[in-house]
Amino acid sequence: MAYPVSHKTVFVLDHGPNFMGSCQQNMEFDIFTKTRQPGITPLAPLSKSLWTCSVEAAIEYCRIVWDIFPTDKLIRFVVSDGSSLTLNSWSQNQQSLTHLMAALAQVGPPQSMASKDSSIMHGLNAAIEALCECSEIQHEKRTSLTENAAKVLNKGRVICFTNVKSDLEVNSLLECYHDALVEHNKLAASSDSLMTIQHCELVMVHVYPVNKESCITHLTKKMVSPLLSTELHCVKSGRHLAAKLGLLVQQHYNLASTTVTGIPMKEEQNASSSANYDVELLHPASAHNEVFKTGVGNTEGIQTAVKEGQLYETVTLKWCTPRSSSVELHYCTSSFRITPVDVNNRPSSCLTNFLLNGRAVMLEMPRKSGSKVLSHMLASHGGEIFIHTLGTGRSILEDPPSISEGCGGRVTDYRINDFGDFMKQNRLVPFEPQPDRIENPLDKAKKKLARLTQYWPIVIGHTTIFNMANTVPQISPLLELITKETLDQNEVTNCKKVIYYLVDYENRGLPLPVPTVGTRGKGPKKEELYRLMWNELEAYVRCHCLTAEHQSVLECLLECRKPNIEGEGSASIASVKAQLGAQSPSHSPIKKLDKIKEEKDMDIDEHKDTDRSRAYENLSDSFNKVPPIKKIKLNLEAMKTPATKSLLSLWTERLTVEHEKRFVEFVGRVNGNGPAKLYPNMKSDGNGDGS
Repeated sequence: MAYPVSHKTVFVLDHGPNFMGSCQQNMEFDIFTKTRQPGITPLAPLSKSLWTCSVEAAIEYCRIVWDIFPTDKLIRFVVSDGSSLTLNSWSQNQQSLTHLMAALAQVGPPQSMASKDSSIMHGLNAAIEALCECSEIQHEKRTSLTENAAKVLNKGRVICFTNVKSDLEVNSLLECYHDALVEHNKLAASSDSLMTIQHCELVMVHVYPVNKESCITHLTKKMVSPLLSTELHCVKSGRHLAAKLGLLVQQHYNLASTTVTGIPMKEEQNASSSANYDVELLHPASAHNEVFKTGVGNTEGIQTAVKEGQLYETVTLKWCTPRSSSVELHYCTSSFRITPVDVNNRPSSCLTNFLLNGRAVMLEMPRKSGSKVLSHMLASHGGEIFIHTLGTGRSILEDPPSISEGCGGRVTDYRINDFGDFMKQNRLVPFEPQPDRIENPLDKAKKKLARLTQYWPIVIGHTTIFNMANTVPQISPLLELITKETLDQNEVTNCKKVIYYLVDYENRGLPLPVPTVGTRGKGPKKEELYRLMWNELEAYVRCHCLTAEHQSVLECLLECRKPNIEGEGSASIASVKAQLGAQSPSHSPIKKLDKIKEEKDMDIDEHKDTDRSRAYENLSDSFNKVPPIKKIKLNLEAMKTPATKSLLSLWTERLTVEHEKRFVEFVGRVNGNGPAKLYPNMKSDGNGDGS
């Protein structure tokens, strides 16, 4: 069993004479809230020592960790000067601020007359020895009679506060620490009570006064060896050191910041008025995962910003006035402990007391418009405050969402069973490694999924061929085989048999299965349904034309439906979806076909093809308002046409064909060889020269 690096942390504090000096950051001690009386001299400002600033920053680090993780996150303190002094153990009884404060009070500040052999290496050696010791839970796992007893891994982190003179001294410390780590591992391997260290993180913090500049090079995290990774931070003392430790604790324990804004509080000096305050909280970063995962935060909900004096981003959530003290009536997905960043200021204290009294606070994401979205809730349980993540999306216990159809109503007839089968057929499984593979298996799977979903109606009322597959099982082989990447000759023959079966099915005049959802009156004619079926089948086959075998199936389909599609173009996904009502009930196939039928009854027979093409254009225009997912790139007629014609000639030829369908040609233009001369008999009649 592997424990994370954050399971054991050791602070090494430099207690040498260098930390006796001032941090050079003045702090006003004598602050007058009223007018200063004459004759009173204010006290001079004070400044803390480097030792005091380091201790305060380390204690604040421990407070945050232990507030959020009361157990399993252990921290030990080692003080280093002429020798090392360990202030606590891995026992849970000594993992408290009270024990640490009492131990540090006994240590006292650094002495000016310190020993000449004062070195931080004494503390680093003691830190390695502490990491080799078993924690209570590690000892329990090692001594248990289970299979994993001998597989307990030991990892840890060492945070060292010191003051170095040069980069050469830093390199020397790192080299000595690595050698000491190797030697202690050898000793631990031969001991029954100690554990070898599989990996150690050394975080060195070079602390120096505010009024000075550092000559030490900052080092990012790097791997020295499989046993050791190091990093060096050069930080000014005072508030800069506290801010840096606040950033490190978030990185080490995967924490995140949330700022609750708009908290109404009464003014301390004027109880009749109130003002809004902000309180920053720290908690595990998983509390924000649900919001970002649902996509709400990517629109306008979650707002992140870097506060003044901080080195990290914080998520802003708005206070929502609590309506009741009940905290069990909300759909909560997870909960995490929290702790205030500034535990001593008045807004944090008021919020903490408010929650500990049994009240619950809802937090909403600030939005520019629309209704409020409650994403989190603050409440206390057993004297500890938690942030609860509320479900902002749809619950898994609810029915599937319906497709909004505007003024026409809603569609709920999903192809749920077919979609379940589709998911089973497209599962991702581990792929055996092959050195001669050209294409990445994941990319290949994505391409296949994109091809299979290029045309896949999700509603029963938007398809004809898939409804036929449930009632006429003879056409199922074509729908299943055509999606394969390669076809053999037998499969091609089976696909063609299905096409011949459909031709015979139509010749016998058998009715097609029509979905009854939204049907009024007698419904469309049988001929219109067959035409829609052939168009949809052609578009579906075109989506999967990958090889010559697929092409032969498409050619067979086009040949079989030629007598029925004179004057019609090739079917496309957009036109098929439009004809099948892919937009709204008002555009459903039943109503569209009824409209076409009425127009056809009003017109004469010789303009039958013209009305049919116009109806198709209206259907395509209604669907093209919503861009299709993909367009079919394969066009058989374009492949057969030689590349000798220009675009202008093709367009002119098309206009000519359309013109011939609509109008009868002028008899003089048909029989003549050129422009006809007006009034050819004017001269013969003696009416002048013809001008």
